[in-house]
Amino acid sequence: MQVQSTHELRRFKPEKMQKVGIFETDRFFCDVYCLEPGQAQPLHSHPTSDKVYCVLDGEGRFHVGGEERLLTLGQLVVAAPTVEHGVFNDGPGRLVVLVFMSPNPNVSEPKHARKAEPVGADRPEVLKKFS
Repeated sequence: MQVQSTHELRRFKPEKMQKVGIFETDRFFCDVYCLEPGQAQPLHSHPTSDKVYCVLDGEGRFHVGGEERLLTLGQLVVAAPTVEHGVFNDGPGRLVVLVFMSPNPNVSEPKHARKAEPVGADRPEVLKKFS
């Protein structure tokens, strides 16, 4: 069983929002997005993938399909394929968001038998750090 900690994986940089990979398979990926105040994930869409955002810490302004809402700890929102979406941290504190996407837009040919592995599984120094 692979277990990761979203608290240990958090990473912030003043230059831009950080996307930290947690798990990835041919069918989905799971990341933690870390945004300092003033940072954003610009509006965009995905042609065939759903995306779920879940606020783990802080509060942020989420734009999905022309609608905006302020979400706080424990709240979730989904963006369906082709629906424009983005995240804005215009608050005073840090924002941490758990993100799931399916199907995985990074995979062109699915390998249906592949199990979920933590991102960096091919780099033992990364796994050792979180063992």
